[in-house]
Amino acid sequence: MANTNTEHLKRVLKPVHLWAIAVGLVISGEYFGWNLGWAVSGTIGFLIATLVITLMYITFIFSYTELTTSIPHAGGAFAYAYRAMGPFGGLVAGYATLIDFLFATPAIAFALGAYLHFLYPAIPVLYSALFFNVLFICINILGVKESATFSVFITILAVVELLLFMGIVSPHFKMNNFLSHPMPFGWTGIFAALPYAVWFYLAIEGVAMVAEEVKDPKRNIPKGYISGLATLVFLALGVMIFTGGITDWRKLSNLDYPLPAAISVALGKASSLTKIFASIGLFGLIASFHGTILASSRQVFAMARSGYLPRFLSNVSHKFKTPHWSIIAGGVVSFAALFTGTTNQIIVLSVMGAVWMYMMSMISLFILRKKEPDLNRPFISPFYPVFPAIALIISAITLFAMMYYNFMLSLIFFAGLALVIVIFVLMGKHKVKLIEEHMISPVVI
Repeated sequence: MANTNTEHLKRVLKPVHLWAIAVGLVISGEYFGWNLGWAVSGTIGFLIATLVITLMYITFIFSYTELTTSIPHAGGAFAYAYRAMGPFGGLVAGYATLIDFLFATPAIAFALGAYLHFLYPAIPVLYSALFFNVLFICINILGVKESATFSVFITILAVVELLLFMGIVSPHFKMNNFLSHPMPFGWTGIFAALPYAVWFYLAIEGVAMVAEEVKDPKRNIPKGYISGLATLVFLALGVMIFTGGITDWRKLSNLDYPLPAAISVALGKASSLTKIFASIGLFGLIASFHGTILASSRQVFAMARSGYLPRFLSNVSHKFKTPHWSIIAGGVVSFAALFTGTTNQIIVLSVMGAVWMYMMSMISLFILRKKEPDLNRPFISPFYPVFPAIALIISAITLFAMMYYNFMLSLIFFAGLALVIVIFVLMGKHKVKLIEEHMISPVVI
């Protein structure tokens, strides 16, 4: 099935754009969501869970970058799994990636609404979340270079703000607070906390979705991934530890705005610094919100272009050279999630999609090493096969932990996958071989 779409995405992104997209996609995870892990594991339990997940992401990113540079396709894991395992592999990986990014967007929207509500209690959380949805759909449609430039600006502000946060609260840090009730649920709490630790880094893999829009992807994609991950590891550990020592951490473990709440404890809610921080705290959330819309729309675009979603979703705007219908489609899913779910439920679903996609990607890496030993690999995964094996094992443990502690959400996730597979087979898509650049072998990179 040849791709007949004559419009193409523009190659305009440089390493600084990739760093901004990588960090911007994830940085909201430092602002909210992770603190929910305290509620099920305590501070030390969650620290252990975070270190385990940090190891997973380090090994995953170094392995995933081999796939991204070898197969620079907007479909990301969908393209890698298709090339390694065929139509069903591509379908499963594509479904997982869609769940990852499409549900991360409304979770961040909820947090944006909560931050605004913290500042101005008269503003309802839901309405402001819906407003941000519409606003950033429009920004993304205007063009990828414009979107990426905005990402650089807003991501730098978000990083500076987190550094400022650590500087403000560090004099008020007390080790007794951090070590109070360190593991109230024992070792089992560590497993329950794994998905919330994933939230610290979730979506960094979204850089792969803009691979077709990167100048010299073989050199620039590794630079973007590695610099982005290093930034995020430092910020995640710093924010978590300093926040945990400000007060009784249990007061912050179920909030959508833990950082402003921590500063209000340290300086007083009436302090002008508290208000200022909560205001600029929106930057980090906006950076990730903007980035997840960008990444999810490219996933929808790639799967639609391949015939796995309705074809019209792969149309590219003649004027802006962006996949406008796929951007709008992601917005519709976000709207629906905002009306039907809670932040906690949406985060778990998003993380479930992410770790399933991580597993599919690492399996694809192993298969392609055997199936296509001569594939041009500009970046080779270090310590192969140890690194991808570690990423695969920790991802699998995280998935099983989520299934155990979130049984109903797991049923929803896998019921959706089963339904997609049935529709795929009934439409005969599994019998159609894709003839697209990077999707089949041999290929010229």
